[in-house]
Amino acid sequence: MDSPKPRAVVLLSGGLDSATCCAIARDQGFAIHALSFDYGQRHAGELGAARRVAEAEGVAEHVVTSIDLRAIGGSALTADLEVPKGRSAEEMDTGIPVTYVPARNTIFLSFALAWAEVLESTDIFIGINALDYSGYPDCRPAYLRAFQDMADLATKAGVEGQTRTTIHAPLITLRKRDIIRRGLELGVDYGLTRSCYDPTEDGSACGRCDSCLLRLRAFEACGVEDPAPYATGARP
Repeated sequence: MDSPKPRAVVLLSGGLDSATCCAIARDQGFAIHALSFDYGQRHAGELGAARRVAEAEGVAEHVVTSIDLRAIGGSALTADLEVPKGRSAEEMDTGIPVTYVPARNTIFLSFALAWAEVLESTDIFIGINALDYSGYPDCRPAYLRAFQDMADLATKAGVEGQTRTTIHAPLITLRKRDIIRRGLELGVDYGLTRSCYDPTEDGSACGRCDSCLLRLRAFEACGVEDPAPYATGARP
């Protein structure tokens, strides 16, 4: 009889990165417990994408939990602030963008840590990327190391020395084009994913926000057309 697969909590937003991260966890032999958040985001259509990806990846369980970060605001994704459009690569590499959601990854990882403890899992996967999102403070290796240290102090199992939770960030040193290549190798259907920060009412991507531009350029670098739907005339 085959041994049961080890459990892993995978943060699944429905975007390109998290879908690839989920496929990597599957490929490594984990039983995936996917965790998504309805946090009042402008691009709430990503939750439908998360459900599609979870089904396609055959996850063991998919939980969607609600946190209303609109009560805090401070981001173009959770407040009435304009989403930047048409920025150059140089502009995107400068400063922390207004699409940064304050402490979002800390909040999400804290929920994942709690669920992992309940599941008696020692593995959490997050699709953060330090190269294409270098302006986001919670997508950097130093942040990940600090959260890992905190996790060892914050759980019953960690304090008792029973187990050590590992935060996996398999995409952290990859460029977007390399993430796509890896996902294609693993059979990820990127047509199920959504990345746009400011989609149209029918869910089509705008093609001009930072997330769309990074995604489109990466697919172009791979020589593959992005299968996600874009608004008429939005593709460059």
